[in-house]
Amino acid sequence: MHRPNAAHRAHPPAVHHETSDVNIRAVFGFGFGLAIAAVVIGGAVWLLFHYFSAREARPTFTEYPLAAEAPRLPPEPRLQVNPRQDLLDLRAREDQVLDSYSWVDKNEGVVRIPIDRAMQLTVERGLPTRRERP
Repeated sequence: MHRPNAAHRAHPPAVHHETSDVNIRAVFGFGFGLAIAAVVIGGAVWLLFHYFSAREARPTFTEYPLAAEAPRLPPEPRLQVNPRQDLLDLRAREDQVLDSYSWVDKNEGVVRIPIDRAMQLTVERGLPTRRERP
């Protein structure tokens, strides 16, 4: 069996940290530089937004005489300004047509009747059928 000699027992090896793995000074320097860069970039963006905001707030004057004319509407079809209200208006018009009496062609005697009444008459009278040929 191996026995340690007395010289090794009397003077244990010195314990030190590894100095070649990480340069702590460089890591903290980089972090500090990164923080400074973030502050500078944030300030530059803030100044840029203030510049754009001030530029948009200034009144603009038209240089061309044709630009002073009344604005014209673009050609059809145009975008909807309020699609929900347009849909509600469409459904209201459809409901008014389906639920009212009116003339379709007065000369021919064609009328429009409410859909509920039309279905009721169809159930009472039945659907027309073809006559059989003799």
